[in-house]
Parts: sequence; C-alpha cells; structure tokens
Amino acid sequence: MTVEQNPELSHTNLFKPIQVGSITLANRIVEAPLTRYRNTSDFVATDLMLQNYGDRAKNNGGLLITEATFISEQAGLYEDGPGIWNERQAQAWKKIVQKVHENGSKFSMQLWNLGRAADPALLKKFGKPFLSSSALYMSEDSEKAAKEAGNEIRAATIDDIEKFKQDYLNAARNALDVAGFDIIELHAAHGYLFDQFLQPESNQRTDKYGGSIENRARFLLEVIDLLLESFPADKLAIRLSPYAQFQGIKGADSIIHPIATFGYIFSELERRAKKGKRLAYVSVVEARVSGNSDVPSVISHNPSWIGEIWKGILIRAGSYLSDKGYKNLIRDVNADDRTLIAIGRYFISNPDLVYRLKNGLELTKYDRSTFYDRHDNIGYNTWKNYGDSDKSSSANPDSDDAIRKPIPLA
Repeated sequence: MTVEQNPELSHTNLFKPIQVGSITLANRIVEAPLTRYRNTSDFVATDLMLQNYGDRAKNNGGLLITEATFISEQAGLYEDGPGIWNERQAQAWKKIVQKVHENGSKFSMQLWNLGRAADPALLKKFGKPFLSSSALYMSEDSEKAAKEAGNEIRAATIDDIEKFKQDYLNAARNALDVAGFDIIELHAAHGYLFDQFLQPESNQRTDKYGGSIENRARFLLEVIDLLLESFPADKLAIRLSPYAQFQGIKGADSIIHPIATFGYIFSELERRAKKGKRLAYVSVVEARVSGNSDVPSVISHNPSWIGEIWKGILIRAGSYLSDKGYKNLIRDVNADDRTLIAIGRYFISNPDLVYRLKNGLELTKYDRSTFYDRHDNIGYNTWKNYGDSDKSSSANPDSDDAIRKPIPLA
C-alpha cells in the first residue's frame, strides 16, 4: 500500500537548513522517538538497531531521536527496551551514534522514566519498588498486575526523588560524554514519571512536590537545573504533551487546564533561556495524537500560545503525514523560521523518507502489527528504499533477513 505524495514540500521551509543549539541540520525533518523493543534482555542496543538508525541517517542530514531509553533499573523497564545507565549500554549506543554521524545526520537521545506506567512484575524481578508521584494507579489493569506481582504502587519519597535526579545526571553523562550523542531529550510527555508529577489527576502530594502548579513542576525543573550545571544548555531538550489523554492523563479535560500548567513550564524554560541557558529545542506533541494513536475526532485546540511563550526551536509532532496534501505540515513549518516537524510511523516503513518527501515520491504505508515484534527483524529492517523490489511490504516472514535475531553491540 502506498500513500500519495505532495511534490511541493521541497519548496517549503522543511528543506531549509537550520541551527539547533550547537548543531546545524540540513533540513527540518526529525525522526520521532519510536519504541521498537529490539534490544537484549539486559537492555543493551543491538546490531539490528545499528542498521535501523544508520539507514535512516543516510541521505538525510537532519535530526534523529532515539526510542525512549531507560535512565536506570528503577526507571520502570519494559522487556527488551534500551538502557543508558551503565558502561556497556553506553558503549553499544556509541557504535550507533558513530554510524549516524558517519552517514551525515545528528542524533538526540530521549531519556525515560516510566513511573506508574511500568511493569510492576519486571520491577520486582530487579528488586525495585513500583513508584509514582502518588500512590495512584493509572488503570484497573495496572492495579491488578501490581497486586498479582506483590509490588503495589507507592508514592516516591524525597529520597527517591533525589535518586531519580542523580539517575538522570548519570544517564546524561553516559549519553553525552560516553556515547557521544549531540543532544539529550527529557521525556516529560504521555503520562510517564515527569508528567505524573505535573498532572493534578496523578499528583495528590501535600509536600513541596504537590498541590500548586509551581510545586508539581518542581521535580522537572530541578532535573533541568541539575543538568544545566553539568552540560551546556544547547545539549539539552525536552518533550511535552499538553493535550494528550493517555495513561490516565486528561489533557484539556483536566481539572486544571493544560494552558495553565504548561504555560508555567514554558515560561520557566524561556526565563532560563533569557539568562543564557536556552535549551536546544522543545518538542511538543500535537493534540491530533494521544500516546501511540491518532485522535479520531477533529481537535479544536490551538497550540499557538506555546510559540508566544517559548521563543526557541520548537519540534512539533503528531500525524503530519496523514492529511491529504500535508496541509497541516506546510502551514506549521512555514509559520516561522524555528519549527521542525517530527515524523514517526512513516519513518518506520520508509528508511529513505527524507529523499521521498523532497522528491515528491509516494510513501509506503507502515504495518502496525510489526511495530513491537521483539525477537526478530520483521517490519524493522525489512522495508525497502524507493525503487527497490518489494517496497510495498514489510517482509517475507520466512526469509532469513526477517527472522534474523538481534545481537548485542557490546
């Protein structure tokens, strides 16, 4: 299955170079973070990942962002996800960073802590408690899983929060100093730990990390300030999703509207920027997307207020290749000279996506059923470049390439 293209994209800002912090990008297309579970059981990056990121860096010159990567064992853990808390994990990622750079593109690592979205049984396997901002489950299924595992949720203590902060610092050092990433991005979206502190539905604390907007934002801003003490601001970035309704987060239906909560956060980021500590970028998930799914109804939310507060580079993500003619993409990338557009699912099925968009070539439709096939190559490195044979399907499931198993890089 193919998707109609728009040949006019090459004349938009999408293909103009742009300075992002200390790096220069050849275009404004970003590969969004894509969780794919092709790591080892001990959270080490593999040869399959080396090929995947390397292929998408070819003939690109833009920015790739890694799949969300755990900062520590306590950060939650999903089976076969990536980690960056130890030397072996960092050395494995270093090989992928080198390949991306050799192929002419830049690389940002997204740092992840699941909080209450974690697997309580896997946490228990590693001897870790099930923590969130408050002792509130995100769903009945999560509560059931925690009780069956004998690892029920509890609110993080002040000591736990201090440990989380050090975990972020350690992960950042491994990503920037050891692996050689250009930027690190804090995942503060979609109902994961930072978002659990930010949102009143998931944060019912009565200490300095709960109650007011300032208190609920305190943990996130303390981590940012800690990182700013050790790294240049242009090495740091953040992802936020003000309107997402995902994993128990209510977006615009929250008891405190996201404009109030996130307006404060953007104001604090801009305040730091005016003092010489401007982050490389802020990535924002559009209201058209919630978690890993499109929102089927028409969304009327206007996020223009974000750009009125934050004056730096803005990455916008959310179903930008789904509307006919890519009207939303063209409108947003041309609205100013500081917006980049992140693409997720179509980067999966089109390793040469940048080339196709620039030349008005048809896109290959992705296959959602292969997104999370943990132990093989099906739908991962089996997509073809434009003009190659079998470009319209993800794989022959019986081929040697499709059943190839991941091998750790370190």
